[in-house]
Amino acid sequence: MAARSRQRTWSTCPRVLRMQGTVSAFDADRRDGRVLLDDGVELPFPADALAGSRLRFLRPGQRVRLETTGSGATLRVVGLQILTLS
Repeated sequence: MAARSRQRTWSTCPRVLRMQGTVSAFDADRRDGRVLLDDGVELPFPADALAGSRLRFLRPGQRVRLETTGSGATLRVVGLQILTLS
């Protein structure tokens, strides 16, 4: 029974997808903006997407790694990080 309960819990958790994009706009006062995905879709991101990161400013044209949840029309950005060379 415990395994079944745990399985239900995991299946109801939102799935987080990671992808990359380019910052198209950023408002430093509100800390929100928009990002252009590689497939041409533009998504807004809320200030909460930067929570926990040390980002203070983003420039248009800057490449970022996104964590998203949902799909299609419900796709939304929940996390954002600057891409670095490694």
